Amino acid sequence: MRCPRSGGNFSQMIRTCWDLGRRVTDFADLKLTKWAHMLGFRGHFSTKSRRYSTTLGVLRGVRRTWQSEQGRIRAGHPPIDPDTTLVVSDWRYLATGYTPGEELLAQTVRDNRTATQRLKREGDLE
Repeated sequence: MRCPRSGGNFSQMIRTCWDLGRRVTDFADLKLTKWAHMLGFRGHFSTKSRRYSTTLGVLRGVRRTWQSEQGRIRAGHPPIDPDTTLVVSDWRYLATGYTPGEELLAQTVRDNRTATQRLKREGDLE
């Protein structure tokens, strides 16, 4: 068997899968000949087992942490001390009360409630 454009080690691994799949009955359930092109691994190339290796979720977390640290360095921010809680707050006075739209909605609710209570008192609404 010859593998075009692949190194000798890759070809040897495929050949080993074929040999084990055809000659060793203990490995029959692994279907090594069917998956020889994937070096005997029966799954998606990026699938990882928690027992075998790290998971893709862990790799994403490490990548996210590294990217945020690089962004902090580019922005000129100091490194985060893990023993310190960073609190960022900015309190400003914006307004008091309802906006005009909220005032209209609140007044409509009040009017409807008042009308409902009046109708209940008069016996027109149960």
